[in-house]
Amino acid sequence: MDNNYCLILAGGNGSRLWPVSRTTRPKQFMDLRGSGRTLLQETYARVARIIDPTHIYISTNVDYVPLVYEQLPEVDDTHILEEPVRRGTLAAVAWGTVVLAKQNLQANIFMTPSDHIISNEDEYRKDVLNGLDFVSRNEKLLVTGIRPSRPDTGYGYIQMDDACELAKGIYKVKSFTEKPNREFAQIFIDEGDFLWNAGLAFFNVNVMLANLYRLVPEYQVEIPRMMAEAESASPTLVPEFFSSLPNLNIDVSIMERSENVCVLQGHFGWADIGTWSSIADDAPSDANGNVLINSRAFLYDCQNNLVRLPNGRTAVIKGLKDYVVAEEGEILMICPREDVAAMRKMHTDTKFS
Repeated sequence: MDNNYCLILAGGNGSRLWPVSRTTRPKQFMDLRGSGRTLLQETYARVARIIDPTHIYISTNVDYVPLVYEQLPEVDDTHILEEPVRRGTLAAVAWGTVVLAKQNLQANIFMTPSDHIISNEDEYRKDVLNGLDFVSRNEKLLVTGIRPSRPDTGYGYIQMDDACELAKGIYKVKSFTEKPNREFAQIFIDEGDFLWNAGLAFFNVNVMLANLYRLVPEYQVEIPRMMAEAESASPTLVPEFFSSLPNLNIDVSIMERSENVCVLQGHFGWADIGTWSSIADDAPSDANGNVLINSRAFLYDCQNNLVRLPNGRTAVIKGLKDYVVAEEGEILMICPREDVAAMRKMHTDTKFS
């Protein structure tokens, strides 16, 4: 039996890419790179070349289910897991794990967000299969790290320990650090044993369920309820217990607390489309460092800016440096590209979701 499965997380609201990414249509359902496909479509196609499409499941907020149907009509509705309310990545992974355990008690899961860019798919395939093979043979949780190319403050970092004797290219985890300041990020790069936390993970369903039960007290009650719900109802039905779950992140609640976590050093080109700054850092630019995302613009004496406009709009800009110019619908935002806090405040103050 093929025991390899994939759980794609597609329930986030993408608020850090406001105003282009909105609550009604967040970034995973948009073509932010001008490729002709949305980030979710790219993720699904990439995974479907590695894992049997009948073994791919998508977890998303109930409000976004119509968007999943629209963009991935080939996916059976029983493979779309609805989240009635946002309860963090832990709840989505826990429910997905329970549903897949119901399908196959030996299931090995590759968990991936739906908003990443992968530039080397051959190496990606090798690493995904290597990760799935590792968790099928070892009672370990496995995260994925990428060798950092700059002191980025928007990513978490994983410190590698000794190489794992169980598999080549896999290391024990020494520590996790959540989004450090630039000084510490530079120290991590200089030390050489830190990786960016790519947010991709591998685990056997039984190992994840055991960690959930042991490390998160609330789940000692909720896991049996989830198992009963999975036995008695279709996974497409909104689970009644969901609203009672704590709002928790899987990295903080499980990966950083478990004693059985290893890290696979990924060899594929990777970028997380999390903020405008991260897009600018990883996208092709002109000689002055300016990035145009599927947009038309005339730039004079401008450096290190990112411009993203709707079709039919043209920007003419002079003397701007290190800014984001992003327009969608009724909103035009102009803000320093590193000032994520200001963008968040703009989003809150204007009340345009």
